[in-house]
Amino acid sequence: MKLSIIIVNYNVKYFLEQALLSVRRASQGLAVEVWVVDNNSVDDSVPMVREKFPEVKLIANQHNPGFSIANNQAIRRSSGQYVLLLNPDTVVEEDTFEKCLAFMDAHPEAGGLGVRMIDGSGKFLPESKRGFPSPWVAFCKTVGLSRLFPASRLFNHYHLGYLDEQETHEIEVLAGAFMLLRRSVLDEIGLLDEAFFMYGEDIDLSYRIIQAGYKNYYFPESTIIHYKGESTKKGSLNYVKAFYTAMIIFARKHFRGKKARLFVLMLQAAIYFRAFLTVGAGFVRRVYLPVLDAA
Repeated sequence: MKLSIIIVNYNVKYFLEQALLSVRRASQGLAVEVWVVDNNSVDDSVPMVREKFPEVKLIANQHNPGFSIANNQAIRRSSGQYVLLLNPDTVVEEDTFEKCLAFMDAHPEAGGLGVRMIDGSGKFLPESKRGFPSPWVAFCKTVGLSRLFPASRLFNHYHLGYLDEQETHEIEVLAGAFMLLRRSVLDEIGLLDEAFFMYGEDIDLSYRIIQAGYKNYYFPESTIIHYKGESTKKGSLNYVKAFYTAMIIFARKHFRGKKARLFVLMLQAAIYFRAFLTVGAGFVRRVYLPVLDAA
């Protein structure tokens, strides 16, 4: 088996169907197996997969164990030389797998590969290529310097804004929406860390790939659609707390001493700062704007 594709789903039936249709088209002529792990959805995702995609290997969990555990369930049972972790709210091109597999075969030093991602309106998603978090990176992201200077090597290392989105680059962090991984590397470094419930597992895995001496690549010769935020509502307080809590887990796992303490302090401050902004924006939408409209 050349490729095992793993999709973890939670209550996004419509998008999952579109993703599986695109995967079916892109898999023609290739030795591919497709796994869907459903985390106890209540929107009839499981019956839809069984009825419309009988070729898919389905794991229907009776509770929601989280993204990392669900992916690991399928990884352990899959057999592909390569493993693709794919979000359910994505659409791949017909030649995505062919191009990506050819690149990985030609680059044995590559542990992981990510592609160019656009949202539903065609806008490039900067998280397609990212750098590792650090106290300075967290500061720039929290206070908005990365947004003010998106092409700066100093201020926007998180999204590697100084790298041309149309060129292949060696990067640090692969996007969790599309992570093509070499099985032999996973066997060496281990699977997703199950301490991460939803966010941060992609950063942690990318870090371990590079620490083991392999490389991660951004590969824009294939572009996929990622309907960002359909699986998770990224403007919510729950998202803010979950994301930065995951970053704290990462910091405590991989950093030591003063750097770890500074990083955790920055992240804790970021949680409150971003929560304040989220609540403030919600207040303006609910209270202030209607008052202006009525004036």
